[in-house]
Amino acid sequence: MEEKDTTERLHALEVAQATQEATLAGAQATEAATQAGLASSTTVAHAGTIATMAVGSVALIVGIFLGIVIGRE
Repeated sequence: MEEKDTTERLHALEVAQATQEATLAGAQATEAATQAGLASSTTVAHAGTIATMAVGSVALIVGIFLGIVIGRE
């Protein structure tokens, strides 16, 4: 009877350990995905800022030249 109880307890410990390992692996995968998402979001935000600044600079230069041309007429 003791051997059966010991076997059942050992099996329960094995299941608990496997569950903990799976939970840890899932947490690590979630953390890695979160970090990758944050990095890509930051990259896209920087690219958007730079694109906005570039378009604004071009618009300013074009506006200056248009102002010069219109002012000469």
